Amino acid sequence: MIKVFYSYDFNNDATRVQPITELNVVRSDKPISREEWKKIKIGGTGTIKKWIRDNLLFCSCLVVLVGEETANKPLIKYEIKRAWTDNIAVLGIYIHNLKCLQKGKSNKGPNPFEQFSQDGIDFSSIVKCYDPDINDPYNDINNNIEKWIKEAIDIRVKYMFSNEYVE
Repeated sequence: MIKVFYSYDFNNDATRVQPITELNVVRSDKPISREEWKKIKIGGTGTIKKWIRDNLLFCSCLVVLVGEETANKPLIKYEIKRAWTDNIAVLGIYIHNLKCLQKGKSNKGPNPFEQFSQDGIDFSSIVKCYDPDINDPYNDINNNIEKWIKEAIDIRVKYMFSNEYVE
């Protein structure tokens, strides 16, 4: 089973993405609780980045769950850079059509990969960002995430020798 690390805006999207992070088609670490996240945040940016590096270890893919504000989050940008540098596949999945019990659906956020380039190539042309079916986004993700991850791994292998930070 492929191991992934899910990247998302914890404050805005944690409840929206919970069903995705619990899918059985891929293996991931147990989603972090609010209490655990608060403890990690107390340590500051260095502690958070160490936690990210530790959790990316032995992962095959970083799955960025793209919400309304995801592209603007410095730690998510760090996760994308770190994963690519560590030769980990990267992909995005838009989550604006996933329902949150408190907030309902949200606006579609910008593609976070548009902020980076790789060897003069727009990173968003290398890394795919999927927009699940508006009518049944959870099932669309469930039915396709394994295929999307395998495709992202194939893409990363193609660019294996270009592993410096994307900027």
